[in-house]
Amino acid sequence: MTLWRIRATVDDRPGYLSVLTASLALRGVNILTVQVQPTEQGAVDDFLVDAPDTLDEAGLIAAVERGRGRDCWVARSEARGLADQPTRVLGLANRLVRDPDATGEALRTLLGADSVSWRPAATGADRGSTDTSMVLADPTGGEFALHRAAPAFTPAEYARAQALVELAATLTRRAAEHVTLVLPDGVEVAVRPACADDLSGVVELHEACSPRSRERRYLSGAALPSPVRLRRLLEPSRGVTLVATTTDSDGAVVAMANLLGEGDEAEVALLVRDDWQRRGLGSALLRRLVSHADRAGYAALLLHVRADNAPMLRTLRRLDRSSSVQRDGGLLTLTVPLGVPVPSGTTTTGHRGMSGTGRGRSTVSW
Repeated sequence: MTLWRIRATVDDRPGYLSVLTASLALRGVNILTVQVQPTEQGAVDDFLVDAPDTLDEAGLIAAVERGRGRDCWVARSEARGLADQPTRVLGLANRLVRDPDATGEALRTLLGADSVSWRPAATGADRGSTDTSMVLADPTGGEFALHRAAPAFTPAEYARAQALVELAATLTRRAAEHVTLVLPDGVEVAVRPACADDLSGVVELHEACSPRSRERRYLSGAALPSPVRLRRLLEPSRGVTLVATTTDSDGAVVAMANLLGEGDEAEVALLVRDDWQRRGLGSALLRRLVSHADRAGYAALLLHVRADNAPMLRTLRRLDRSSSVQRDGGLLTLTVPLGVPVPSGTTTTGHRGMSGTGRGRSTVSW
């Protein structure tokens, strides 16, 4: 028996697929997998089959045509073709997680393309797919151009490929958000977006903080937040959470900064381990959250601060941004407008220098 891939178009009408499969069965062809992709011309059926060794390409095409199939394409397959399409796509996605720069090769593997190229001059005029070519928008800039002589590209393949490109772009953006901060005392700390795997480190951060620091962060007491609450903070539905970790082999989490979006506003909160306070780390994290909120298009930031939390109030003043304050007993609510021009000569980033661009890690001095 020999493995073959068969692609054919049939009328998208009840019973037509069964006619095609019956025609193959009469010739001893065992269908291992089948995918149906709707198109304007009909249903494109993509089969992986095990056929008798006596049945060649011409015989398979004849069987398809007798089963009311048309535009038939047949090619030998390998054992790896036994993996179904969702499994193959997940495998490619896992590869991109490890190496977002492998997008072109992932597209080639996904579609069996004859050629894949990336071009920076993206006009967008020819994006989409024809029988033999496909052009995909790269959210990071530019576009991917693919060519395949046969079989013809389908709309489902185009959607699948575009989703893979967008995944790679998201991973690239996340990689670019990994930076190494150089604090005023010369100590380095790594800052990156948080993920679910940071839960144990964030729990240890809270345990290492004094009750006073936890109370200032949560405003409702010094008790440790539940793991469920911390998971929600690590991966908010809107916004971003940053964690700062030491650059040694321990990689301990020493600070957490939350930007939690609600409507057109976002709430900001910081927690810095006691022995890392008053070293410029809180200011650096706050500035990065402000930059993220600006890019995301929020109208304002909200910060709830106890009136006696002098370190946090000093950190806010260092932003050099106008704000309004409302007081409710010992609690201050500060509103910082975003998307407004900054007065000339005002420093909004606090950068004294930056190196590193693109997909690698950058270093920022504060």
